[in-house]
Amino acid sequence: MNRERKTPERRSRKARRTRDTLAQAAFELVLDRGLRDVTVEEIAERADVDRRTFSRYFTSKEAAVLDSVRGDGDRINDALRARPAGEPPLTAYRRAVMDWLADSGAEAWHRRPRIFELLVLAKEEPTLYAAFHHIRVDAQEDSLAIVADRLGVDPRQDIRPAVTVAAGAGALLAAQAAWVRGGCPEELPRLVEQAFDALAGELVTQPPAGPASHSTTEGNGTS
Repeated sequence: MNRERKTPERRSRKARRTRDTLAQAAFELVLDRGLRDVTVEEIAERADVDRRTFSRYFTSKEAAVLDSVRGDGDRINDALRARPAGEPPLTAYRRAVMDWLADSGAEAWHRRPRIFELLVLAKEEPTLYAAFHHIRVDAQEDSLAIVADRLGVDPRQDIRPAVTVAAGAGALLAAQAAWVRGGCPEELPRLVEQAFDALAGELVTQPPAGPASHSTTEGNGTS
């Protein structure tokens, strides 16, 4: 009986190791040589498996390269589930993101070797960017369900969960874009805080600076 129970567990561990080995091979090859100069066959060879095994785990080399960041949405959502029930939804989302960034065990992007390079490359390669977008969308769908559950509402009938997730994910995306442009990997937590501060601060409470709107009587010659 013990042997029967252990066999599926052993297979599961072996499958996880194979997937991780393929993902790491794709990650290293693509960052070293560029997405267009790496083939699926080369990734499989680096991982010491055949092409069929690669296809069992990944649909494309883009999916394999990005496997290292796929779990980050799950980590943020786990932190979101753990936030106190009484927190306003957007506050809970913000603090979940900051919990993820602060958790040394989770190895957020600014702590993980070469993730900064990966996101720079994703900005430059359309197919890689598209694959990364799908990962974000999947994570946001889970976030939507979590926020709806916190509010005790049906997200098909109540727009607040969708607004919360769109705002929070948008702040994180804006911070990520600024991070990639800035070229300073250690700056990510500060930029995330800055992006969420913008949501809660002057963008909401103050009118935009700039020229006053034109009066309907402007230029009609009256005094």
